[in-house]
Amino acid sequence: MHVWGLDLGGTKIEGAVLDPGCPTRPIARLRLPTESSKGYSHVLSQIAGVVAALERESGFPRPSLIGIGTPGAIEPSTGKLKNSNTQCLNGMPLRDDLEKLLGTGVRCANDANCFALAEATLGAARGEGVVMGLILGTGVGGGIVVHGRMIQGIHGIAGEWGHNPIRGEETSCYCGRKGCVETVLAGPSLERFFLQRSGRSLPLREIAGLDNDPHAIATLQRLQQKFGETVAPLINILDPDAIVVGGGVGNLPLLYEEQTRKEILKHTFNTELKTKILKPTLGDSAGVFGAAMLTYETS
Repeated sequence: MHVWGLDLGGTKIEGAVLDPGCPTRPIARLRLPTESSKGYSHVLSQIAGVVAALERESGFPRPSLIGIGTPGAIEPSTGKLKNSNTQCLNGMPLRDDLEKLLGTGVRCANDANCFALAEATLGAARGEGVVMGLILGTGVGGGIVVHGRMIQGIHGIAGEWGHNPIRGEETSCYCGRKGCVETVLAGPSLERFFLQRSGRSLPLREIAGLDNDPHAIATLQRLQQKFGETVAPLINILDPDAIVVGGGVGNLPLLYEEQTRKEILKHTFNTELKTKILKPTLGDSAGVFGAAMLTYETS
């Protein structure tokens, strides 16, 4: 039986139809823009458009259950979405509304959880027992997988590393707090740090290529040091076998250098660091693969 997954992002909605026997080679895969500025109802219609297009492209009718990775998480007690940086989704019964709109069952999980599930079972951390997947992109999030099982937690927020506070940081976050990891390590946050010091607005990938620019060097050192400071508590609490780092910031080679491991070890309650820090191998497909995998146990 084929499984279907959707990855609901801030800028795009990706959908895929997979064969569980060969899940990394989609039978059908496509994207539509999210266009969240047009509001909640429009986002629902875009999701419905992706599902209809998958039916046409794959030649299969929609299944009885579709997995969807979402920004934020479903609050277990109310069934409403919370903590999404796509803010038109917050407080809305997304899963229930989609089940009515699509005429099929929907299983939702945080997009970082879907990323972690895919990389732990199909990707870079395959075969590792305890895995944490971190996303450093426009926002910062995380997910936990233990022996192939995604951990969501009693509040649905397990792995939400991006909203832990950093000592000494005071930048306001969309969540209403100050100094969250996201306000320091997200791509736009690092670009803003560079802009404030250099007066130039550049994308992070270009900043990373300015080898002799003192402002670029300071920006990358900040990334390396704050990454070490904020990842160490995850190791102190969870002590994972592997951490997989996704998102645009996760593409920077310096996160996998020995100096970054030294920055982590400075704050780790141990004298050596055995945890593997891994680049993802599934690319931007990890989220949609993980979403489809949400349906496996009932497919």
